[in-house]
Amino acid sequence: MRSIASRAVVVAVAGCFVLIWYGHRGQSIVMAQQHAAVTATRLYTAADGLTHVEQVDVKFSPVAGAPAGVEESAAVKVTSSYVVRLAPGFFEGWHNADKRRYVIPISGRAEIEVAGGQKILAEPGRISLAEDLTGKGHTFRVVGGDDWVALFVEFAQ
Repeated sequence: MRSIASRAVVVAVAGCFVLIWYGHRGQSIVMAQQHAAVTATRLYTAADGLTHVEQVDVKFSPVAGAPAGVEESAAVKVTSSYVVRLAPGFFEGWHNADKRRYVIPISGRAEIEVAGGQKILAEPGRISLAEDLTGKGHTFRVVGGDDWVALFVEFAQ
């Protein structure tokens, strides 16, 4: 009798572990479908003539004919792209972006100052959208001991 009770307890415990595992597995699948937001830091000239920043979400859509989970943003017509390298300590005073562009840091760290002394970092993993074509503009400084390297992607006007 005791043997049957022991087996029943073992089966019950094993069943609980199986249910917990399936529950966790289902939760992992749902979490995998919820992607973290991808944002870009937009530099723009406001009505006050000063450069301000805001975070904008990159919108994604499924890719027709691709496996589930493959997404892409809307296409943007570009005129050129090039890689920029700036030495540690490089500083450029108040200036505007000369063209609308994505700035995608590859390595190093830089600091961009805008209106009111607000500073944002330009480092790998952070995309900037430079649109402050008029007004006072922003400053740019390479911080740390490494070169700052970035891909510039200029939009068609």
